[in-house]
Amino acid sequence: MNRHSDLPFDLKAATRIRERYPTPFHIYDERGIRENARRLKKAFSWSKGFRNHFAVKACPNPYIVRILREEGNGTDCSSLPELLLSERIGMSGEEIMFTSNETPANEYKKAFELGAVINLDDITHIPFLEKNAGIPEIICFRYNPGPNRQTAEGNVIGKPEEAKYGLTREQLIEAYSTMKAKGVKRFGLHTMIASNELSPEAPVITAKMLFGLVAEISEKAGIDFEFVNLGGGIGIPYRPEQSAVNLELVSEGIKSAYEEKIEKEGLPPLRILMENGRMMTGPYGYLVTTAIHEKHIYKEYVGVDACMANLMRPGMYGAYHFISVLGKKNSPEDCMYDIVGSLCENNDKFAIDRRLPRIERGDMLAIHNAGAHGYAMGFNYNGKLRSAELLLREDGEVEMIRRAETPNDYFSTFDFDGASIKMHD
Repeated sequence: MNRHSDLPFDLKAATRIRERYPTPFHIYDERGIRENARRLKKAFSWSKGFRNHFAVKACPNPYIVRILREEGNGTDCSSLPELLLSERIGMSGEEIMFTSNETPANEYKKAFELGAVINLDDITHIPFLEKNAGIPEIICFRYNPGPNRQTAEGNVIGKPEEAKYGLTREQLIEAYSTMKAKGVKRFGLHTMIASNELSPEAPVITAKMLFGLVAEISEKAGIDFEFVNLGGGIGIPYRPEQSAVNLELVSEGIKSAYEEKIEKEGLPPLRILMENGRMMTGPYGYLVTTAIHEKHIYKEYVGVDACMANLMRPGMYGAYHFISVLGKKNSPEDCMYDIVGSLCENNDKFAIDRRLPRIERGDMLAIHNAGAHGYAMGFNYNGKLRSAELLLREDGEVEMIRRAETPNDYFSTFDFDGASIKMHD
């Protein structure tokens, strides 16, 4: 598979962009994001009321979230700023799903005020929510299946029984019964047990599990469900040998499970929701950086002007990201490099022992699949400043949608006057 052909810009275009916006920068492909969102929506067109709630944490930029809203997405939020971002672009009510854990009172209060669907992570949060915000009209709980559900190796969330999220099956029945007694009449059920899952069968297994649970809880708690949220977790092909998940195949499997476990059992119709983040924007974002140094010791190194602060995944998870050397897609990959940044940490590496064309100072590199959990996971350790975010519009124009940080931004929360040193004789 030739990943270089995935790039929505070439060396000439990238050079023009760099003249206006210095590297490093993240750039997102609007056309790719929109077409992908439409593909998911079309795949589930059989499901009345289907909606993907974009996981804001994947790419928390109002321009990106607004584009996805225009394509029918809601938001999935897990913090107060994510709720505020949704509110600032005009979202309210059940467009927003609030899924968090160990949640502060003020965050529940804001979600309640917005009319968001509150997805509780623990049974003990019921009195906490009631005291600090109130009992909402609609409620959802997050299910943790524990050892009853295995996940693929490399799943970031980990084994369900070792994950901090969600309620047990027994707790769910008690929780819904409690909320019914408190006057709640509208109910949803949620789970999220996988991350970056490339098997099209995994979401189908999740759907079967939740549909079966809906039937059991409906009977034991005496309630009807309005929706199930199958979570996100649909992965993207980071490596060249991997393939994208076939959304149509996923949809067909879920539809078959719905017909068998919901329709044939005579249960009320269910809306199907998801909360994909990575899949929606990940393949359509790139970290563009410039080679500024080379080093020849026990290994061959290329130093770039980006660092782990711009893309944490390779250093944090050992994650693979494909790298294009712009203008050299037809050059032989006859050099082996570690591609590194300037952070004072030895895991500040975008690639290790990667075969690439010969790289010279000034060459531009595009690091692929950086459109989710890229900029969002940035940090300021070592005094590193986060880079700009750009949007490649459908007409080919480039717009800055977040400026690069400056030293003044880094110092903005300091009180230099209060920290001034007083000299004594």
